[in-house]
Amino acid sequence: MSTARHTAHAELIDPPRSCPDLDVRDLEKRTRLMRIITRLIAVSDLGSREIARRAGLPMQKISDLLSGKLEHLSVDELRLVYHSIDTSGTPTPP
Repeated sequence: MSTARHTAHAELIDPPRSCPDLDVRDLEKRTRLMRIITRLIAVSDLGSREIARRAGLPMQKISDLLSGKLEHLSVDELRLVYHSIDTSGTPTPP
């Protein structure tokens, strides 16, 4: 295997730590928010379209969230969805 191919292959297996998309703390935060939000959506009287409208996001983002496609939403987008559903005054999640 050539050096360039070996390096590219190694990065696929063990990506560099400086890659911002793979920040573990960010991923954990997004995962917690996703779980909270999906529970809120389940007990909410609001439909997905209304939630998307209130959050100012495309409907596809809500569909992605409900499908578990966490990588399609940022922490800020998840917070927007949270605040568009939860109006009860509960504490803001992490």
